[in-house]
Amino acid sequence: MAGPLCDVKVLEFGAIGPTPFAGAYLGDFGADVVRIDRPGDIRPNTAPPEFDFYNRSKRSIALDLKSEDGRAMAIDLAARADVVMEGMRPGVMERLGLGPEQLQATNPALVYARMTGWGQDGPMASAVGHDINYAALAGALYPTGFPDRAPSPALNLVADIGGGAMYLVSGILMALHHARRTGQGQVIDVAMVDGVAHMMSAFQAMLQGGLWSEERMANSVDGGSPDYGVYPAADGKFIAVGAMEPQFYAALLTLLGLDPAAIPSRDDRANWPALRALFAEIFASRPRHEWLSRAEGKDICISAVLSISEAWAHPHFVERGTFRQFAGRIHPAPAPRLSATPGALTRPTPQVGEGGRDVLADWGLN
Repeated sequence: MAGPLCDVKVLEFGAIGPTPFAGAYLGDFGADVVRIDRPGDIRPNTAPPEFDFYNRSKRSIALDLKSEDGRAMAIDLAARADVVMEGMRPGVMERLGLGPEQLQATNPALVYARMTGWGQDGPMASAVGHDINYAALAGALYPTGFPDRAPSPALNLVADIGGGAMYLVSGILMALHHARRTGQGQVIDVAMVDGVAHMMSAFQAMLQGGLWSEERMANSVDGGSPDYGVYPAADGKFIAVGAMEPQFYAALLTLLGLDPAAIPSRDDRANWPALRALFAEIFASRPRHEWLSRAEGKDICISAVLSISEAWAHPHFVERGTFRQFAGRIHPAPAPRLSATPGALTRPTPQVGEGGRDVLADWGLN
């Protein structure tokens, strides 16, 4: 395989959510990612392989980790790996004899990456949870939505992918760089709550500086400001507006046919509800395509709110190849785009155990 990570061997212990996403991410950029699955015809807790994009760009080997032979094979594979990834609750891998201390004893340069919701320690370390729980506790769920309703989850992108998978990938790459320079591996404790808390740094700073209100829809980027939000058009479709800067806001007012001197000033937050209502009334007077046509070529920060299937066909994504046909399905292309060693779609998601014999041969095992 080509790609910037073509000399990296990754052993991924089967899990759901952020761990397999991170494994596929590394695989898209050339890493040899081998997922250890439980024996059986169906991978537990995931979609059928043709719809399981989180496990593309990998091979699979089926091992019963509760058996002595299965554990021995996993240890042999880890001895030849550069990275081990696992997404179990704290203590599970140690009880299997596959914890970092055991595996690094025979492979001192091994990067052992651990993915959990709450972290490896702390009073909630062993508690169950999902993306919504981690985002909630880290302060990222409360600010979203309308002030007179319950907060609205932003899919499971905030904690699972943003605070989890992306921090897992960056941690692995940093530790791998260190291991190759020094020969010393390390353990990476990735907690989704830590990642979400870190991503919330700007809002924590603004709150302490008196620039952010903890009331929903009362701030610049939470839908409170009239220049930053979503408006329905006459055809029931939606328009996203992000005209924050003065020049963009002036262009927005021109688009809406409004004289700045004849409307309340947005500099006074008390005027925001009235301005939002005025903008909503005007946007509702024309269909979405007409607003987009009128805005084309103008610096306004305005766009259509597309569904998933609408995004596939948008001319910008079509020209850039953001979505690609692969293995009979539409896949998102690897991102970001590297000029010399770009990522590639090379392997569809394997069936459980598919490629296991090749893995053993390639990794020097019988």
